[in-house]
Amino acid sequence: MRPVDLARRHGLSTQAVRNYEDAGIIPPAHRGPTGYRDYTATHAAGLAAHLALVPAFGHSASRRIMRAVTGGRLDEALECVDEGHALLARDRATLRTVEAALSSLGAATPAVTPAADSTPAATAAAAGTRAPFSIGELARHLGLNPATLRAWERAGVLAPRRDPRTGDRRYLAPDVRDAELAHLLRRGGQALAAIASVLGELRDAGGLEALAATLEGWRRDLTSRGTAQLHAAGRLSAYLDALDRSARTG
Repeated sequence: MRPVDLARRHGLSTQAVRNYEDAGIIPPAHRGPTGYRDYTATHAAGLAAHLALVPAFGHSASRRIMRAVTGGRLDEALECVDEGHALLARDRATLRTVEAALSSLGAATPAVTPAADSTPAATAAAAGTRAPFSIGELARHLGLNPATLRAWERAGVLAPRRDPRTGDRRYLAPDVRDAELAHLLRRGGQALAAIASVLGELRDAGGLEALAATLEGWRRDLTSRGTAQLHAAGRLSAYLDALDRSARTG
């Protein structure tokens, strides 16, 4: 087929098709007597595979997979596919852990909403604590040692305020909530960097309910990625079959 035919078939421009060929994503086109590119069903299968891989694994991984397959390096391509599946599995495990932690935390910790009086004492009272915690008090509350809390602070998990006179750490109600959630996530085997990211989302979202909505969106994204990977597997398999037929027929 002509370049324009292949491009229209996949909703692309002819230049995009040429770019994919130049990048090694699809095989080099056959050249007719006049020098014009002449594409086949194998090229069409390759483009279909690449376009299906992008939403499943991302642009970079899709290019790696396609270059490896087109270049005859099947093991390299499959290793990249395995990495994408493993990443999705880790993300699902993280989501389950965070959802379980939020469920436990929501049952154990009253929701904190901003009040007109935002002094440390008032904020702590809103959470049912008598006053802001010191590092020692929070450590005892969690059953940890203060060194662990300082390590979490260095990792960006916690960000307590400092007393302007003494420089001592003062953990307000949101800090206590973050520390309790971090403790649950650590027990679930999550790394500090991942916990810091989750708590950053929690702070940006503005509370547990908002984060729960964020996690629901995350779940939908994971489901979309999973179904995209199933679809991409079929397209990639069809491309491998097309390459095999092309090699056998010469």
